[in-house]
Amino acid sequence: MSKVVCKTKRIGGGFGGKETRSAFLAAAAAVPSYLMNRPVKLTLDRDIDMITTGQRHSFLGKYKVGFTNKGKVLALDLEIYNNAGNSLDLSLAVLERAMFHSDNVYEIPNVRIFGSVCFTNFPSNTAFRGFGGPQGMLIAENWIQRIALELKKSPEEIREINFQGEGSILHYGQQLEHCTLAPIWNELKVSCDFLKVREEVDGFNLHNRWKKRGIAMIPTKFGISFTTKFMNQAGALVNVYTDGTVLVTHGGVEMGQGLHTKVAQVAASAFNIPLSSVFISETSTDKVPNASPTAASASSDMYAAAALDACEQIKARMEPIASQHNFGSFAELVTACYLERIDLSAHGFYITPNIGFDWSTGKGKPFSYFTYGAAFAEVEIDTLTGDFHTRTANIFMDLGYSLNPAIDVGQVEGAFIQGLGWVALEELKWGDAAHKWIPPGCLYTCGPGSYKIPSLNDVPFKFNVSLLKGNPNVKAIHSSKAVGEPPFFMASSVFFAIKDAILAARAETGHTGWFPLDNPATPERIRMACLDEFTAPFVSSDFHPKLSV
Repeated sequence: MSKVVCKTKRIGGGFGGKETRSAFLAAAAAVPSYLMNRPVKLTLDRDIDMITTGQRHSFLGKYKVGFTNKGKVLALDLEIYNNAGNSLDLSLAVLERAMFHSDNVYEIPNVRIFGSVCFTNFPSNTAFRGFGGPQGMLIAENWIQRIALELKKSPEEIREINFQGEGSILHYGQQLEHCTLAPIWNELKVSCDFLKVREEVDGFNLHNRWKKRGIAMIPTKFGISFTTKFMNQAGALVNVYTDGTVLVTHGGVEMGQGLHTKVAQVAASAFNIPLSSVFISETSTDKVPNASPTAASASSDMYAAAALDACEQIKARMEPIASQHNFGSFAELVTACYLERIDLSAHGFYITPNIGFDWSTGKGKPFSYFTYGAAFAEVEIDTLTGDFHTRTANIFMDLGYSLNPAIDVGQVEGAFIQGLGWVALEELKWGDAAHKWIPPGCLYTCGPGSYKIPSLNDVPFKFNVSLLKGNPNVKAIHSSKAVGEPPFFMASSVFFAIKDAILAARAETGHTGWFPLDNPATPERIRMACLDEFTAPFVSSDFHPKLSV
């Protein structure tokens, strides 16, 4: 490893698929490069890439829930299974995070969760933004909605009476600290005027037979830290030059998420110099070795803290010189230190403190802290075609004192639209017994012609993102919070709004009970769930489409 230097200037977006599944292609390129002693470059066509390098993990959840007549949840017995594909890859860690997040934000006195990784004849599935968390939370929101239908109450009412709060003990033994769920939920409810919109939607549905609207409000909490303890470490190298400029190298990879910008901001702030004086050239294994993957939303927390550690070391060395004279600029101070033979380079290091989980006891503190959020969505569906559009989406997130609100709001918007693809658009179709028109074992949806990702016309007509004010996070750098993965689940508000609209459509034919709807809620599935005289000859009220996972 000391003889091969890996350098990364930046990558063009990365949401998990580049974390491990690049390895077999890199190995295939390395062999001829070594034998022929010349550069080798391999580039996969999009269809080959999608067929071979794995997808998000599909999950199956089987639950039993006990609750009172008022809707207070008493017990949850849950079995979850994830489709790993033909190798283990990261599937066990994905399952573990799903198990940690299977309560979402709900206080459940008695919990038993049994998780299994399933070895299947699929290409090995891999990491994706959220890493099992959204799948675990989606199962939780499904049984919350089912409780609401059983008790003929609104799902929002069931959610509110089961919220966790400050000091709540989670099913794996961690205690909630600095919980901001209640203020986020209340601010969102006021900002979207929920009760008024509910009345308007009900009025619209009363007067329209073939168009229906639905609304939903969904909360989330996402644990920040790698669940594998040793990965929670970060290094950074800071070099100060005699012209007053600073070069920072750290172990994180820039993939458009603004990591280099945030780390540079922290370094500039530490030295009290302009951001333009700080430069981050690339990520390189000869500068910072043994780096963890740039994943788990934790990179800004860790690498900014490591860079700050290095900056503080240099500042401590400069302090005796700085205290002797009144320097006109940082460059003058640096030159004076250089002339006094003071080391102007430092390696910083950071480990996330006070975390660890013991699987033998099922107890511990796997997460340093939680990022909270809530989202409201209003959708309109065409019950004859299954088409839908999102009329409104309001999102509230608690990101502490954000290091860079512009970057963070962009992350929230991007995560929501990406999540919209997960809950409503992106369906995989494999050749199997239910899809005999596809050759066995082949992936039909292997390109943009058949695999539909969100586009411009999927963006909500009204799209608002707000950050909670006045709640510093004591656990992370400069009181900020991680932002990468937590907002992804917010898009499930669209999924449950679609389900709410379908309920209104089914009520027209006298069907008011619970019904199954798996994500993604594609037009075909929406259409067949909206029972009417056209679907009656083909499906029953409990129709459940066969899945291709």
